[in-house]
Order: sequence, then C-alpha cells, then structure tokens
Amino acid sequence: MRTSLSDFTFPGGLSRRLGLVTLFSAAVLAACGGGGGSSTGTTGGTAGSAAYTSGAISGFGSVIVNGVRFDTSSVAVEDDDGASHSADELRLGDSVEIESGPINSSTQTAVATVIRYGSEIQGPLTAVDAANAQFTLLGQTVKVSDTTVYDTALTGGLASLSTVVGSVLEVHAQYDAARQLYVASRVDLEASVDSYKLRGPILALDTTAHTFQMGTATISYASLNPQPTNLAVNQWVRVKLATIPAADGSWTALSLKTNERKLSEDHAEAEVKGNITAWTSATSFSVNDIPVDASGASFPDGQSGVVLGAQVEIKGSVVNGVLVATSVQLEDGSQQGHGEDYELHGSLSALDTTAKTFVLRGVTVSYANVSQWVGLTEAQLSTVAKIEVKGSLSTDGTTLVASLIKVDD
Repeated sequence: MRTSLSDFTFPGGLSRRLGLVTLFSAAVLAACGGGGGSSTGTTGGTAGSAAYTSGAISGFGSVIVNGVRFDTSSVAVEDDDGASHSADELRLGDSVEIESGPINSSTQTAVATVIRYGSEIQGPLTAVDAANAQFTLLGQTVKVSDTTVYDTALTGGLASLSTVVGSVLEVHAQYDAARQLYVASRVDLEASVDSYKLRGPILALDTTAHTFQMGTATISYASLNPQPTNLAVNQWVRVKLATIPAADGSWTALSLKTNERKLSEDHAEAEVKGNITAWTSATSFSVNDIPVDASGASFPDGQSGVVLGAQVEIKGSVVNGVLVATSVQLEDGSQQGHGEDYELHGSLSALDTTAKTFVLRGVTVSYANVSQWVGLTEAQLSTVAKIEVKGSLSTDGTTLVASLIKVDD
C-alpha cells in the first residue's frame, strides 16, 4: 500500500464565518484528504512560508501544481497522518497542499518547504456504472473524467474496475457539494489495508444513536473514547473505519478528526483550485472547506457561475485563516483532455522504439502521435539528456500521450 499524502454556509455572511473559523472550517482541506490534527488540536502552517498552494499534481520536474513548478530539493513531505515520506512517492493526480517561498511570476517557479498529501476515500469497490462514468465505494459516488489518473495495475481504466469489484481502492478527489459526490483525480488499487477512510461533510447526524451519514454510508462513533461532542451537519471530518461492517450495515469509526489543518499562518500569496463546498454569495463562500472573502476580487468570467459545486481557481492571500481573493476564475474543464493537461521534465528511460514509449518520472509516455518536436527529432530521443513532455492521458488513464516533446535546459 502506498500511504499517500455543504460545509458551513453561515447566513450572516463572511463576518459570521470569520467569528467561527476556529471552531469549524478555517481550512480543513478537502484537497488534502485531511491532515495530522485531531478534534482537539491541529497542525498549522510553516511559519514564514510566503505562499500557499493547493490542487492536484499535474506534473513533475520537480512537482507541478496549478501551473507552478516547485523545487523539492529540500522539501518535507507528509501524508495525511503526519508521517514523513520521500517526494518520489508523489504521483500524478495526488491531492496536495504546498507551502513554499515566493512564487516567481515570470518563471512560475518556487521552492517548496512542505508538501502534504492524502486521499479522500479508501475502501472496497461495490459497483461500477460505466455508462455514467462513475463507481461506488463506502457508500460514496465517484465520478471520473478524461484527466483521472489510474494506477498502472488498473490497465483499462474505468472498464477495468468491473474486474476488481470487492477490492480496495484509494481515491484522490474533489468533493462536489452540489451533486454530493466526488470527482476523482487519481484512483489506486490497494493490496491490503488495516482500515478504511472517508473525508467529507456529515450529511445527517443522530446524537442519540451516535451515528452520522456520509454519502449513503452510516457511521457509528459510539465506541470512540472520548466521544466527540462538537459534531454538526455539514461539518467536514476525516474518519478511519473498521474494515468489517456491523450487523446492521453501519461502519464503525476507529478515529475521527475535525479541524485537521487550519491555515494558522498568514501567506502573502495563495492559489487554490477546487470546488465551492459552501456558498452564501458570489463574494462569500468556501472552496475545499477554506473560507473565501471575494469582496475585493475580480471575476474574469463573471459572478453568475460562482455557485455551490462550481470549479474555481482562487488567487489571493491568506489572512487570519481566510483566503482573501484578488481573482476568482471559473474552471469549466472544457480544455481538459485536449493536449497538455500534464507535464513532465527529466531523463527518460526504458525507451521502446517499436511501441514508441518510454518512462519519465515513473510515468509511461507514448510518443506515437507527437505534434511538436522542439530542439530534437524522434530519432534523437536516446541522445538527449533531459526532455520536457506535455500531453493528455490515454483513454484508460494509465499512459501520458505526448503532444509536445522538447529539449529541457
């Protein structure tokens, strides 16, 4: 197993949300699948880090998120339990949050100090709906797209899942509060696990029976000691579950965490991509459970599309645990899957001139349909020290189909 790295809509608007930020959703990060905090404590940011970024990994060389290349030569990498890992364990599609030095706007580069990563769901696959591009596990519906990356063990992508029903999957995803489902950025097949995991909002709560609902799953927290007393509908939690359901079909919580990662440090720069998970107005909402003040922001695509569940890219700064936006841009996904969704830099290996494939940064790349060769030809692939590759995923989500290959400085 690779141990990887709606909400609160307050009628009173953002000022109400700010007053409750330490109790609820100061920044429990859906993009990171939780963190190393607990219901009574949290881990904060790295003091002095200039920039904060969250999203899914779209490339390597070193790590690329939201179009920024982060140098990982001195980075500390943590999973969602706070355990240390190597940067080599990061994969395309992983949900991450990054603390870094200043982002160079001209080169779109920065030096990462901390990368945290983790999935939203880990549990047994129960059903596959290929016609609607979705599957179900632990009572959660998961949608896939042209940019969903699949474990190489899942050759065939979504179609291959029908052959592994009952097996454990780990899913990195964004939660879509409007449709109450997850949109996967990466799907991995797990050999064995000690526990299952869910991260998302509580949809219903029974404080008498000590149960709550996430998706269609009923989760019992009756055996937890101490008992959580501050749970609420729409609150985000990360819960670890026993792998055998109870006789009534409910799942037993082994641990439960809330307020796992507040943005306790201010950051002069911040960029977050994700879904709007709570909404009061176009200028007061949450993204990935991070409260956003967009009262002074520009809206290049207008405000009408800034609604619950919308995919957005927010740029701004972090002040007192709130993302103060300078720009709110809609991400409609219309350009995804059409040429340059992913980017890799480095030295290739395992060159196969017959199959027209090679391996770069642990990813199999097909160069059979390259439209742009820059600084080299196909015949020179084996002679170039470093290359840059841009492309989109194959239909099964396991191979990067290159559209551009160039010499990398």
